[in-house]
Amino acid sequence: MKLTETELKNRWKKFSSLMDDRYPDWDSAVIFSKVNQYYFAGTMQDALLIFKKGRLEPGYYVRRSYDRAIMEMPVVDIAYEMVKYSDILEHEGDYLGNMYTELEVVPVATLKRFKKRFKISSISSIDYDIMDLRSVKSEYEIHWQKKACIEHHNLLVNTVPSLMREGMSEAEFVGKVFDSMVSHGYQGITRFFRFGTELIAGQIAFGTNSLLPTSFDGPGGAMGNSPASPVTGSRTRKLKKGDIVFVDCGFGMEGYNSDKTQVYAFGFKPDDKITDIHKRCMEIQELTAEKMLPGAIPSKIYSEVMATLPKEFLENFMGYKDRQVKFLGHGVGLHIDEMPVIAKGFNAPLIENMTIALEPKKGIEGVGMVGPEDTYLVTKSGGVCMTGRPMEIIVVD
Repeated sequence: MKLTETELKNRWKKFSSLMDDRYPDWDSAVIFSKVNQYYFAGTMQDALLIFKKGRLEPGYYVRRSYDRAIMEMPVVDIAYEMVKYSDILEHEGDYLGNMYTELEVVPVATLKRFKKRFKISSISSIDYDIMDLRSVKSEYEIHWQKKACIEHHNLLVNTVPSLMREGMSEAEFVGKVFDSMVSHGYQGITRFFRFGTELIAGQIAFGTNSLLPTSFDGPGGAMGNSPASPVTGSRTRKLKKGDIVFVDCGFGMEGYNSDKTQVYAFGFKPDDKITDIHKRCMEIQELTAEKMLPGAIPSKIYSEVMATLPKEFLENFMGYKDRQVKFLGHGVGLHIDEMPVIAKGFNAPLIENMTIALEPKKGIEGVGMVGPEDTYLVTKSGGVCMTGRPMEIIVVD
């Protein structure tokens, strides 16, 4: 399935309607980030998009590469070559008035240079408005997200167990996982909205390394290669029998991500304590998914599910010791970390065709992190798992 002119124009129309509803005084919206360029134009260049109030089509101004943009865009007549920002004036004029842009991601220096060329009355953030728009997926987006989810499940269930060898380092294992991801169709990069967040193959750890602290906003941990590369796999930690292996990775195709975690037991059968905790996490995932109906409030889902958990289970739930995250799931799309979030404070109702990764996990002292993660589609019947199905711990002999 290819991105079409109709798909793009529907996105432009929805965006303009959103702006009119939320910000009646808006005059312009300027899109700098490559992910949002991809969403609104179908390409990622050194470029920017300008939307104007009362005009459906944006202008797309491309510094490099205009030729590449024309090759990839379903709608080419919105694209113009740009050497410097003043080249935009011929098409847009110099008045941008009340301007909205991506203040979470645009460098201050870039914004200062841009402001010199235009008459701007005010600058306001539009980051979360665009995330709200992107949170409800079209048929085209669901097609690619489902495809990514299916390949992701096949990778983690059918391929990854065969990659494990006693004595291999975490770093070597990460390399083999990444190579297999690409063979399964992975696009080669996992993008995050949160500033400064980086992952290549995912958050992958042997044993208690999955309990170590990281700056990554998730329940799992990692030792990493060095302080300069804290989540890419340790060169010194070797795989041994009796290790829990924790693999949490995104899997993107055509920009759209699946998010899934699989836990393995290498060379041993986990005892009842480990399996019971993992199964309890699976039950929490299932309960949360059942509540993900159109109109349901994420904060209410979170409170209701958390209220079912006994105090002793909450210890090391969704993290380890004092590093527990305060959510059960998060939206997934062009970024891994999108809206909505199943957490306190998120009170906008769920909408059909949102996609959400649920990841109830729990740290076990001396063992590692266990629990599933799967990507779900919000439907009138509740959350439907797109990543195959939630899996128990896979024993690898």
